[in-house]
Amino acid sequence: MNRPTPHRRGVLAGGAALTLAACAPKAATSPNFTELGLATLEAALERHVTRGSIPGAVGLVSRGGETQVFTAGFKALQGAEPMQRDTIFRIASMTKPLTATAVMMLIDEGKFILDEPAERLLPELANRRVLARPDAPLSETVPANRPITLRDILNFTLGWGVSFENTPILQATQRIPGFGMPDAQAPFTNDAFMAALGALPLMAQPGDRWLYSLGSNIQGVLVARASGLSLPDFLARRVTGPLGMSDTAFFVPPEKLSRLATAYMPRNGQLELYDAPNGRYAKPPSFAAGDSGLVSTLDDYLAFARFLMTGQAPDGRPLLSARSLDEMKTNHLTKTQRWWGRQILTLRRGWGYGMGVVMTPTPEGLRAGAYGWDGGFGTSWFNDPARDLTAILLTQRLFDTPDPPQIHKDFQAAAMKALV
Repeated sequence: MNRPTPHRRGVLAGGAALTLAACAPKAATSPNFTELGLATLEAALERHVTRGSIPGAVGLVSRGGETQVFTAGFKALQGAEPMQRDTIFRIASMTKPLTATAVMMLIDEGKFILDEPAERLLPELANRRVLARPDAPLSETVPANRPITLRDILNFTLGWGVSFENTPILQATQRIPGFGMPDAQAPFTNDAFMAALGALPLMAQPGDRWLYSLGSNIQGVLVARASGLSLPDFLARRVTGPLGMSDTAFFVPPEKLSRLATAYMPRNGQLELYDAPNGRYAKPPSFAAGDSGLVSTLDDYLAFARFLMTGQAPDGRPLLSARSLDEMKTNHLTKTQRWWGRQILTLRRGWGYGMGVVMTPTPEGLRAGAYGWDGGFGTSWFNDPARDLTAILLTQRLFDTPDPPQIHKDFQAAAMKALV
């Protein structure tokens, strides 16, 4: 990139916001972050923009009621609009924790219980058969050892999910949401999605393996069937609305499209256009994907991250029971199940409901008990409750492997080192 990189640091404490230009005097000494640490965070974003690894980014660290915001670069490679604090991003798998929250709210209401067979509300999952081996033809199956439970669906141990092997089941599932790359305009309804699953054998016995992503789409259907509301309507009424997340939705309305960042796919060392503002997210989807379908902003996701610390809306009203909140943030996988998920989880993380849970310290400095998740369209987030720390980074550069691009690791490591 041969053009100047606009960058700003914003400070938000006690509800008052102050935006600082790069050449302005330093902010007052922070009780939560070192000035050198904040400068390192800012420099990390600028360095990656200057190198051309990302067009732009917005990020924040929040602790003790103080939030520091960073912006760098541009909304598009060929555009002149700088990134803004309210830029909208496709958050992909950072949708998962919101979908899991909706499920847990319905459990609090007694709509279903975790260990009941899922087939009461999802009859398409009854009488499952399982592939005789991972690479078997779809006709070679054995009976499932037991029914799929709702806990299996939340744990991602139901027996279906992303595969990295070229097998017959992979070919059969390519177009079904949750088995591969997100598609905001996948031509499915909830019932058509479940019917497509019902025609397939499981890839593993229920409870045996952690398999990524598909479970969140089934959770979205479960929410709709149990509540009588679509997943978008339920989230708007029960989660994003009470939390004040006014820009978080399954599409971007016309009046907000100018705020949506252009998305890019890395290919052969270059960034290629993946989705323009008037593209896949410019109209409501036929199938609202609970695993990947949302767009959001920095401040919206901060509101959700804060909610996960307390279970409360900003006005102090409880939205989720303490027990359900703890369940979401607790690892539920055995060592064997974690091993099956090692390509995505790594061996340092387990899985709560909708998010990863750190089990052993990470190279970036996160300790056991931290939780969060990444979005494959270029976003990442974690909460570290022991340090009362939240860090969020939003970019528009898609991941090209399950391992996040270096900018996310640099930002997380700098966030940990910035603590007073």
